[in-house]
Amino acid sequence: MARSSSGFVAGLTAAAVAVVGFLAYQASANVPDTLGKPLAGASKVPTTKAPRDKKNPVALPTASGSGERVVYSLDDDRVWLVAANNRTERTFKVTPGTVDPGVGTYAVTSRSKAVTGSDGAQIEHVVRFTVVDGVTIGFSSAMDGSTGSPDSTKKLGGIRETRKNGTAMWNFATVGVKVVVIR
Repeated sequence: MARSSSGFVAGLTAAAVAVVGFLAYQASANVPDTLGKPLAGASKVPTTKAPRDKKNPVALPTASGSGERVVYSLDDDRVWLVAANNRTERTFKVTPGTVDPGVGTYAVTSRSKAVTGSDGAQIEHVVRFTVVDGVTIGFSSAMDGSTGSPDSTKKLGGIRETRKNGTAMWNFATVGVKVVVIR
């Protein structure tokens, strides 16, 4: 009896592995070529530093696109959540990872409520928008509330924000929302 049971279990396991392999192949074959890449036909974002309001340095930079979007400044380590009417709903400082996205316009490609980050930290409200050299780039909040500097010896794409700002980002940046990266 034990002999036939083990054969049956082995057969079921082999069938399950085959089905999972087939489904993985189907999923990879149906991924759009544009996933995680700058949006074609998107408004051009200057590769030089976007002009700033000298009287209000936290004001939304000009030349940062239009419509509903997340604007992320590489030089200022700041994010703006911008409504469809081009009004800033929220702005806040962030702590970038060690790998930066290129300047350009992207779209939110995926989100995760809670996962373990590539640095080993428990994170929540993960909003991903591109991949650079195999490193996924996105916004997230550490569950312990930390926003310290990342380990410079590792390739990390997490752009950390406080938990309060992470909740705001999560509520704002659904899949498909534009992410404009500026200098």
